[in-house]
Amino acid sequence: MLDTVISLLRSADVYAWEVSDVFTEAWEFYMIRHALDQNRVRHVEHLTAKVFRLSEDGETMGFASCEIPPTASREEAKVLIDSLSYRASLIKNKPYTLCKSKKADGGSHLPIDPEEISRMFLTTMRGIPETPGEDVNSYEIFVASKKRRFLNSEGVDVEEIYPDSMIEVVVNARAPGHEIELYRNFKSGTCDAESLRRDVLRAMQTGRDRLKTVDTPALGKADVIFSTVDACEIYSYFAARLDTAMIYRKMSTWELGKSVCPVFYGDAPSLSAVRELPNSSANRLYDAEGAPIRDLPLLENGIARNYHGSRMFSAYLGLEDSFIPSNYVVEGGIRGESELRQDPYLEVVEFSDFQVDVVTGDLFGEIRLAYWHDGEKTVAVSGGSVSGSMLDLAENMALSSETVQYNNWRIPSVTLLKGVTVTGIV
Repeated sequence: MLDTVISLLRSADVYAWEVSDVFTEAWEFYMIRHALDQNRVRHVEHLTAKVFRLSEDGETMGFASCEIPPTASREEAKVLIDSLSYRASLIKNKPYTLCKSKKADGGSHLPIDPEEISRMFLTTMRGIPETPGEDVNSYEIFVASKKRRFLNSEGVDVEEIYPDSMIEVVVNARAPGHEIELYRNFKSGTCDAESLRRDVLRAMQTGRDRLKTVDTPALGKADVIFSTVDACEIYSYFAARLDTAMIYRKMSTWELGKSVCPVFYGDAPSLSAVRELPNSSANRLYDAEGAPIRDLPLLENGIARNYHGSRMFSAYLGLEDSFIPSNYVVEGGIRGESELRQDPYLEVVEFSDFQVDVVTGDLFGEIRLAYWHDGEKTVAVSGGSVSGSMLDLAENMALSSETVQYNNWRIPSVTLLKGVTVTGIV
């Protein structure tokens, strides 16, 4: 089907085109407790075509995309491509050129064995220690080997193989007359047994402590520590505001060579895009548009060094070497976790939801479980919320020297924000 689609695109009334063809071999296991309920192996292909149309005067360009079933006949595929051509003609963006042919440096095309990765997941989960009070209710394992080929009308023709895994886990914690159930979703490339074990055990501890919480006190302005995957939202704020789409649309005013904050009294963050992280599901040689992914500093001690983003907005800004990052690394600060925990603080380990608005900088989260450390004792609390704005909080943030990885992010294991508004239960 790929050759047929390319042939149709070359003869279609379009200015340019892109094609992504992904073959997936996926192994799936559905477990109740640790007993197999069902499993299956999937072999699927997803072929996506994208076309671009220039206006007659050459002043505007539009694009449209859709998935073409691999079982479609030539006539059916032609109908879809003709429809894309028409839809693209209705869009009026500034013209830009697609990625040119350029190979990524290094990289691996070694075969991936979903069966072996699945076995590692199963072995790790069966080795999780359980007690009468906390145990694993069920889990579902999804392991895939993906082979992707990407082509465009500018001569790009690249191929890569990469793993993509996910495990969904439900744990139970119980006390006399009370039981709680928690759901967790962990993404990775292959199986990171140590991290998976750590995160499942932490979920069990969260459930155990949720059974004995008291109401969150109304602290007003307080130091708040983020020590779970939710901290990635804080650093996503910095990455997003260096995206070319945000810059071009004036939704971010950050300029290269300048500090992203008027002043940093705490730790000025250093953020980099990297092509590979151990066990990440985002270890890719090329981005979605065929541009080679490479290591690139984005922030250095709070100074904006490079923008990143899609070809469209990068071209509008005159950037020829930009790409869409897949993995990120935030460097640790100068102080260890224990030093950041010396003064009274609230450590929130579970939210009903936690978000950081990348445009306004506003952050908000409803507290399901936190630990209030008043300097003398530690109390598990629930209820209330945290709120504030990164526009103000960034200048006093503190980052631990220790780091931890959550799939495609490696970040400080503890992030301390000072002066966060903490509402309690009235």
